[in-house]
Amino acid sequence: MTKKELKKRVIEEIDSNRDKILKVGKEIYLNPELGYKEFNTTKIVKKFLEEINLDVENNIAVTGCKTILDTQKKGPTIAILGELDSIIVKEHPDAIEDGKMHACGHNVQIAGLLGAVLGLKKSGVLNNLVGKIDVLATPAEEFIELEYREKLRDEGKITYFGGKQELIKKGYFDDVDISIMFHSLDLGEMKALIGPESNGFIGKKVKFIGKESHAGSAPHEGINALNAAMLALNNINAQRETFKEADRVRVHPIITKGGDIVNVVPGDVRMESYVRARTIEGMIDANNKVNRALKAGAMAVGAEIEITEIPGYLPIKRYKVLDNIFKENLEILGLKDKIVDGGDFTGSFDFGDVSHLMPTLHPMIGGISGGLHTCNFKMVDEDLAYLIPAKAMALTVIDLLYDNAKASNEIIKDFKAPMSKKTYLEFMESNNKIIKS
Repeated sequence: MTKKELKKRVIEEIDSNRDKILKVGKEIYLNPELGYKEFNTTKIVKKFLEEINLDVENNIAVTGCKTILDTQKKGPTIAILGELDSIIVKEHPDAIEDGKMHACGHNVQIAGLLGAVLGLKKSGVLNNLVGKIDVLATPAEEFIELEYREKLRDEGKITYFGGKQELIKKGYFDDVDISIMFHSLDLGEMKALIGPESNGFIGKKVKFIGKESHAGSAPHEGINALNAAMLALNNINAQRETFKEADRVRVHPIITKGGDIVNVVPGDVRMESYVRARTIEGMIDANNKVNRALKAGAMAVGAEIEITEIPGYLPIKRYKVLDNIFKENLEILGLKDKIVDGGDFTGSFDFGDVSHLMPTLHPMIGGISGGLHTCNFKMVDEDLAYLIPAKAMALTVIDLLYDNAKASNEIIKDFKAPMSKKTYLEFMESNNKIIKS
């Protein structure tokens, strides 16, 4: 069969299962779960995959699951990913207990992933392709609930707080040559965006250690840890003009504990922050400056400080050959002249870590309105949000594995990895430490 005929078959199969794909997306939307707690969501995905006669490996990183579409012919391995977890947006009208809510569109991702898998499997096109397709429903993309993740780490259940980081360490990407996924985004009058670039970040937990005393009768006997924290915040602000514009640095600390009671000089004050930048070098440079500012705040009042560094995410890399293949498929699906080329995101994705190990594709698709992680997030076009990316990802897989995987082999041959798995894990460990002063 020609490639055009294969693509037509997949599109028809996805269209004929429209209701099934939308149903699973809505079911996940109504039952949001936070990272490394997506047990029910994993069951939903597993059930969907088993209903189309696929064997599923369950709970690959506390939660999450994997299956394989195998052509039974030698060739590259393409991974298709989707993310399971929700965020917390207490003000959203659809939020459930504790504010859990799919205001980042991960339910859409998973439904799109499952739609692509269904289309490839049930259409019969695998017989005309070579290689394998790894299907990964990944946990814990949102970098939240750090204390819960610390507990999992202490129990030996995880090493890293991000789901894809954990899967990299556990070897789930060892035999993968190319990885693809998509993300939802409000694009206004446009329909899709290819080639986003993003910041990476280093996570920080900070403890200022002072000395308690009576705030009214004996403040001179205390060491005010809150004053140390406030000075540290001002010190960070004084550093902002030293950050290079090209590094797109973002530092946004919050005080999570400012003291216990008002008439006691605070002796234990806590802070959390990310230090974000567009490059790894920029992340390290900005992080060193922030640490210096934090230490100076403590030193000024005679307090001690404990800085816990947590490996965050790496900046996402762009691979234009994959972007162009995906764009051509979006145009086949009717989105010509509705595609934005390039995007500047100062937020972070854990898919950035994968992009340092192999060629990756991470487009943004519309169909939703409102900002990500806000109470205004909502669905406005189900076909665009769910079905277009399902089809486009499946069509892209066909492009990559058709004709003895000619397109994939050329991409793989020309690719030079920014990091090996070994250097990646070494970098992660270099940002996994406690600094005391």
